[in-house]
Amino acid sequence: MHSFFHHHASILPVEPVSSEVPVLHDAELAAIYYGERKGGDFYDFLRVSSNRVVFGLLDVAGRSEQNRTIVAAAQKTFREKSLELLSSDTVNEADAMTEICLHLNHTILDLETDGVRSCPAFVGCYNENLGILCYSNAGHTPALVRDGTSIVELPATGLPLGLFSHATCDAPMAAIPLGGAMLLVSRGVVEGRRHGEEFGLSGAKKTLQHSTASAKGLCRALIEDVRQFMGTPPTHNDVTALSLVRNSS
Repeated sequence: MHSFFHHHASILPVEPVSSEVPVLHDAELAAIYYGERKGGDFYDFLRVSSNRVVFGLLDVAGRSEQNRTIVAAAQKTFREKSLELLSSDTVNEADAMTEICLHLNHTILDLETDGVRSCPAFVGCYNENLGILCYSNAGHTPALVRDGTSIVELPATGLPLGLFSHATCDAPMAAIPLGGAMLLVSRGVVEGRRHGEEFGLSGAKKTLQHSTASAKGLCRALIEDVRQFMGTPPTHNDVTALSLVRNSS
């Protein structure tokens, strides 16, 4: 795993570090950007214990060259607090996730030098022993969970980060069934347009409904479906997909 601590720990990182996707027991995680990142989409993964993996997808307002420092600082907070709060066997995952969101919120607020910078975010803690996802959705596009033939939305549980210093974000649980999958997409996916019509969350649901692929395959299928829908490379905004697929046995 790449480390933040190339320099003294008190010095804020200037660039986010690239993260390796952890290998999961009986499941798979993946995420893909389409082409070059232009906006504030950023994902990260981290194993925090023998049976827990955390992941996050953030969408920091503004262009990537403006918000790189905020993204890097948010990643540092996400990793440090996740390891600190979620590595114990007896931890209450919901309390820990709520606290991680509070720390992320403060990190983003502390670095906003040019006014308010809204940051929708989805952070999840997947418990491999139980097949349970504990998540906080801070004003982000809903995550989609496929359970057999039905699809469930995991909607916002709080406001976007970076707006209010005392805003809290609830952390409910969702089961990822055997053979089930979770798909999380960025706003750029939903806003993909053709002839005034949006790809929308309904487009992402169709991809998830019909995909029998691995996590990486599901992300690739989603990006390809957006590209085909638009009839042009989707460079209007960051187009990002993150997925968790649980094995059927």
